[in-house]
Amino acid sequence: MSKIDKEAVKLHIRGLLEAIGENPDREGLRETPDRVARMYEEIFEGIQYTNHEIAQMFNKTFEEDLELSESGQDMVIVRDIDIFSYCEHHLALMYDMKVTVAYVPKGKVIGLSKIARIADMVSKRLQLQERIGSDIADIITEVTESDDVAVLIEGCHSCMTARGIKKPNAKTYTSTLRGRFKDDMNLKLQLYSK
Repeated sequence: MSKIDKEAVKLHIRGLLEAIGENPDREGLRETPDRVARMYEEIFEGIQYTNHEIAQMFNKTFEEDLELSESGQDMVIVRDIDIFSYCEHHLALMYDMKVTVAYVPKGKVIGLSKIARIADMVSKRLQLQERIGSDIADIITEVTESDDVAVLIEGCHSCMTARGIKKPNAKTYTSTLRGRFKDDMNLKLQLYSK
């Protein structure tokens, strides 16, 4: 995938400012196209990588000294990973997002910080909340080689809170359940209990 074209972003942000009736040459806006281009390079970094490439970036796992219980019920859960993203429908901010990632190890354990890094990189794309969960699950599955993966996300969407229906307290909850998380009530209970 390609890098963000900062010069094109600057040109289009200047045009956008003109299109909404602003003067891009006034003091407060003169450097806005450059600032936005630099911001977009940062907040949309994930666009330049496929899920497989993100998995390759964060594929450090630990296999030695891993003793799983015979029941196969050992689970890793990381809760409340803070992310934000931008909705692909309105380019609106999705904020106050909390991600929970869980998986049942099958011989490989991923470093905990890598789970947060994966969630962060996936969110740095134009996204849908549902796809964020699915992308994270795909990457965790690839890295850990476990089919038993779950991703829960709660978040606020400015396309609902700041415009349109304007419901500032509305939150969206999504769940991506794979493998045994779909049917194993014991795993679900552990996943959903805090």
